[in-house]
Amino acid sequence: MTLRNSGAVVAEGGGASTQLKLHKREFEQVCRTMYDSFGIDLEGKEVLVAARLGKKLRELQLLSFESYLEMVRKDASGESLTAMVDVLTTNHTSFFREPKHFDYLRSTILPSLKPTETIRIWSAACSSGEEPYSIAFTLCEALGAGAETRASILATDISTRVLEIAKRGVYEADRFSTMTHDRMRRHLLKGSGNSSGLYMVRKEIRSMVSFHRLNLMEDFAQVEKFQVIFCRNVMIYFDRKTQEALVRRLTDQLEPGGYLLIGHAESLNGVEHDLKYVCPATYRKSTATTSTLRRGRTT
Repeated sequence: MTLRNSGAVVAEGGGASTQLKLHKREFEQVCRTMYDSFGIDLEGKEVLVAARLGKKLRELQLLSFESYLEMVRKDASGESLTAMVDVLTTNHTSFFREPKHFDYLRSTILPSLKPTETIRIWSAACSSGEEPYSIAFTLCEALGAGAETRASILATDISTRVLEIAKRGVYEADRFSTMTHDRMRRHLLKGSGNSSGLYMVRKEIRSMVSFHRLNLMEDFAQVEKFQVIFCRNVMIYFDRKTQEALVRRLTDQLEPGGYLLIGHAESLNGVEHDLKYVCPATYRKSTATTSTLRRGRTT
């Protein structure tokens, strides 16, 4: 439960006597840190910040937000800062989430590529791995034998915690509730004994995906060019200025004619970009090597 009290937000939980007050100056510091480090806009989300960080404080057995923020500042490794962004952002995902994107990848994008062309796809906010593995499943089904040698998927996220989950490729059975039994048999290994109720993505499919930590606010200089970039349900955390800068930088990483897929709850309406609207949540870069910046199109 969260309550407002005396100009602060009070996060309650873990016992009737536990109350951690997030004061205005502390909330402003959290906002500055998240915006400067990750481009995340938390303005107006005092209750969410108090509740989620309050839980983190109780886990660390800290008595105030001030002591927690001091710990984050002093942690030269950056692990505490990463843990903070983990807590404040929602890593909700699922296999084949927003399935129209995977249908479009199979029916339109892949057939347009040359048979000898190496397929490079970037899952730019991969969370715990469901998105890049769904991409890999789609590639295997569309391309058949040899898909793992023809295609490569870069999967990045800000969170080292979710990346470790993704690299293992092991999930509980209920994570595959939207997948058919035939698809599960083709792409997964069923656990037994102590691993009963778990499924592992097959090794040859896991080999198609390379997982790396990347902050989308950082330089992309070491990132190659792609025919397709999935950057879905990330920009909801950013203000318009940050969205515009990110879209411009993602566009630079697309091959001419490449596709940018965003979340269906997101829009580039009003954002300056150099992409052509194709269909809901799907945009394409000009096939020319250079083009002129123009106003974003309505979705």
